[in-house]
Amino acid sequence: MTPSELLSRIEAGKRAVLAQTGLMHRDFGHVKSEWKYDGTRVTASDLAISEGIFGELGAQFDDDYFSEELAVTEEPIPLTKRFTWVLDPIDGTNNYATGIPYCAISLALLENGMPVYGIVYDMARRVLIHGGPAFGMWDGDHVARVKAGAPDAQSMLGFHSPHDKVFSQHAAVLVENFKIRGLGSSTLHLAYVAVGLLDGTVDHNVRIWDIAAAVPLVWAAGGEVQFLNGEQFPMKVFNLKMDRIQFVAGNAIVCAKLRALLKA
Repeated sequence: MTPSELLSRIEAGKRAVLAQTGLMHRDFGHVKSEWKYDGTRVTASDLAISEGIFGELGAQFDDDYFSEELAVTEEPIPLTKRFTWVLDPIDGTNNYATGIPYCAISLALLENGMPVYGIVYDMARRVLIHGGPAFGMWDGDHVARVKAGAPDAQSMLGFHSPHDKVFSQHAAVLVENFKIRGLGSSTLHLAYVAVGLLDGTVDHNVRIWDIAAAVPLVWAAGGEVQFLNGEQFPMKVFNLKMDRIQFVAGNAIVCAKLRALLKA
């Protein structure tokens, strides 16, 4: 695969995401929604964005395509192509359906199972965040980096209420040490670490489609994503019923401090 073929995918991915932002804004806050088997919400906008992005990319590239909104299957689906796209058409669907603007289109490009580029449309700020370790990190038209230095009591941390209440003590520890922001979008928590809006983030609730695009953003911006329950990449299969992923993210000092506090 030549560099031009990789670059053509990156540019096509950005175009495909931006082509769906009009629909995303049009239906925001008043689209009908349903609850899926796993207790998460889905809207007609999720399905339309997924079909639109993969329809555009699929017409150009013979790659693997995986979306959170695929039909439920009992069996994991193996990756078979060198390049794979992983999509969460709307990360933060609860926010989107109820009129809270912290939500995002999240599209990842993987090569041999490793994320090489992330494309995130931040609806709240109307900005395309994109980048990868070999390409740099962009917040709209501006180069971005993770925050440097050690965390302190004024540091802002992204955190969701844990799905498994066994982690409730983590919430208490984090509240005692940092200022907490719970935006309702794991993609945006990680992306905001990458652009320097948040100092770090902790999550226990996510699956691969929630973070596949934002992980390379953090890497490209000089940060780290440290998984607490097993490495997630290279990705070998796509499994809608996968276990939830736990991680900390930020600069190296932030990650070390978080792991020490959480005893993780």
